[in-house]
Amino acid sequence: MSKHQRLDDGMRWRIVGRLEADQSQFHICREFNLTPSVVCNLWKQFQDAVSNERKPGQGRPRATTATEDRYLSIIARRNRGATASQLSRDMYAATGTRVSRVTVSKKLHETGLFARRPVVCVPPTSTNSGVRLAWCREHRDWSIDQWATVLFTDESRFSLNTNSRRPFIWREPGTRYLPSNVREIDHYGGGGLMVWAGIMLDGQTPLHVFERGTVTGVRYRDEILEPYVRPFRGAVGPEFILMDDNARPYRALLVDDFLESEDIRRMDWTARYPDLNPTEHVWDDLGRAIATRNPPPCGTSQEMKTVLLNEWDQLPQELINCLISSMKSRCKASISVRGDHTRHFFVYPATAVS
Repeated sequence: MSKHQRLDDGMRWRIVGRLEADQSQFHICREFNLTPSVVCNLWKQFQDAVSNERKPGQGRPRATTATEDRYLSIIARRNRGATASQLSRDMYAATGTRVSRVTVSKKLHETGLFARRPVVCVPPTSTNSGVRLAWCREHRDWSIDQWATVLFTDESRFSLNTNSRRPFIWREPGTRYLPSNVREIDHYGGGGLMVWAGIMLDGQTPLHVFERGTVTGVRYRDEILEPYVRPFRGAVGPEFILMDDNARPYRALLVDDFLESEDIRRMDWTARYPDLNPTEHVWDDLGRAIATRNPPPCGTSQEMKTVLLNEWDQLPQELINCLISSMKSRCKASISVRGDHTRHFFVYPATAVS
């Protein structure tokens, strides 16, 4: 045996573990073939390291106390839309402690709050909830073959402005769809392109981009129903059902006359609950695909139109099939909350291009 015995970290911790378990130093020396002085010195070093406390004054002092950290967390949860600078000013006014916005963010991160964009949805009414509940109860037992006859259609507006100006909120991971983290909103402003599309099981229409001007009943009939919907009706047969979102141009008398003449049934659809419409999730995926393009669209109408058409053609049909297959679970989820909004929220495509 060498005069100086050197132990690696693994051996040292194994010996310390046995000593903490009240095993005698004599047995440890025999087991590891060590001298008593080595084991004795190792045990003293460990006890000294445990007993040594951090000396006061070492390191940078804390900018806030534990009480102030709790205060920051409370006011951030009460006002989730407040910025870090606003929270810093509020804490200075309440406690007299001045901290930077970076410190505020770090303290909130320690409590599990992170700045994230809120989920947005349209505000429901009691009447809408009742109609939606009845609709979901009527369609909750539909088979996948029945849903396969429905052409889900919707229009959306994609912003040309790369700055979505969507505010951030403070929330914990995994709480995106809590009511306190959802913002109700009706409309978005700014220039953009209005598009229309339809999806169904194992099929989808081309993406139609409306040129300048208001979408009227005449334009809806001539630009949408005639070139897109009628061929799908002929391919599916008498079981074909058209779903639209109750927009005013879609309820024009000339539209009703055209649908009746072509023997196209229209599905009754509940208003102000787009989370049931799988097309909304397709818009979200389309917006995300555009937002991740490199280089991004420069903001002109023609380039945005080209990008939208290209990305629409690349959307996988498997995604659309999965969304339509989820209609049964969407209905059941809505019934469980008595017709209120469910977890099937979406990000408005008007702000997806950011």
